[in-house]
Amino acid sequence: MINRSSESIRRYNTNSTDNVAQLTVDIGGRPGLDCGGFCSYCYFKHVRDTEPFGCRYCLPFTKGCEYCTKSIREGYSGFRDLKDVAEETLANLQMISGSLDRVTISGGGDPSCYPAFVDLIELLASLEAPLHIGYTSGKGFSDPDIADFLIDAGMAEVSFTVFSHRPELRATYMHDPSPEVSLEVFRRLGSAIDLYAAVIVIPGVNDGDELIRTAQWIESCGAKGIILMRFANTYEQGLILKNSPIIPDQRIHTVREFEELVNAVKKACTIRISGTPLYDADLSSPFILVQEPSLISRLPSLTKKATVITGTVAEPYISQILNQCGPGFADVIAVRKEIADLITIEDLNALDLSLLHETIIIPGRAFVHDKEATDLLSADGTFRTVVRGPDMLTADGETSMGMTKTDVLAMEMEGFSALIRCINQYGTG
Repeated sequence: MINRSSESIRRYNTNSTDNVAQLTVDIGGRPGLDCGGFCSYCYFKHVRDTEPFGCRYCLPFTKGCEYCTKSIREGYSGFRDLKDVAEETLANLQMISGSLDRVTISGGGDPSCYPAFVDLIELLASLEAPLHIGYTSGKGFSDPDIADFLIDAGMAEVSFTVFSHRPELRATYMHDPSPEVSLEVFRRLGSAIDLYAAVIVIPGVNDGDELIRTAQWIESCGAKGIILMRFANTYEQGLILKNSPIIPDQRIHTVREFEELVNAVKKACTIRISGTPLYDADLSSPFILVQEPSLISRLPSLTKKATVITGTVAEPYISQILNQCGPGFADVIAVRKEIADLITIEDLNALDLSLLHETIIIPGRAFVHDKEATDLLSADGTFRTVVRGPDMLTADGETSMGMTKTDVLAMEMEGFSALIRCINQYGTG
């Protein structure tokens, strides 16, 4: 699985810049049901119905919307009929004024398992634009010649979950019915297109020397990069859908252990290696700004006080950067959740209110309803203003894979400038 979370809002992207447009074609599908069965480590395994979390899209006095009720758990019906996909694609093409630069196939299910996959590719190939598959496990491929078909059809980029170069491990943990075929498809694609591999890393299964051998095999196939994804198994790691543990009694890497693992793989390979939740071994992201004091000096100065809520991964970096912009103005507090975007009201409920300023900045994409957060954080009789900060302060390993250091630094400068302006606008004293 790669970058599935960023695809949880279903939409067609027809944004045009400089007369160049990109089109995202959604084929639908359900995790576990339209992908050849749940992988043993899948984030969506054991997902149960949950109450609406609340989020930035909710109306002020209504907790719950399409995004934080259904999209977050990929609560959709099965694959869409090819006819419906084709009609909607045609309708969206008519909205494009510039040249079509890219067509990306996306969905809740795995495109390789789409029943009309060959017909879909033939249809999209007629657009004569580079084709991209945002995610596939390859579990739906039963003939290695499909790789040659994709290359001939104009496939330009694929993100492919590998897990291991050993077919037996793919069979056991991915429940791949034809792992040798999947790996051969990967190998053939790597020699002709921009191919990126994802490896979900489980301690004692495919880490250590086994991971290095897999990474070296991926490199030998011609892939452009590898995203290493730490296996998540607890609520603190982001399993907010009442589905932890995914694998009972399975040990998990700490954030720092995983960072060391990413470094070890990087030393054994020459291609691009990045990891999530930490880190991009080529760019040293996230939060490259901590190494750039001259750039931090160009950020706005803090003039007001506020409490900034974040996760345990980001807290030390945000604290260091904001402290250089005005010591004593912003208190950065980490809840127990590692990833700030996955903070819920349960995390805020554990905060010591006596430590909070009268202005609270929460992550822009936190799964919290604004009014509920305000009521909770004002429960001690001190009214506190809760404000959403920027959506992104940096680029994680999945995002940074396609970025340069300059790109990431520009994102961080923009994000921290927006955060500081937010503190100065709504803060006190």
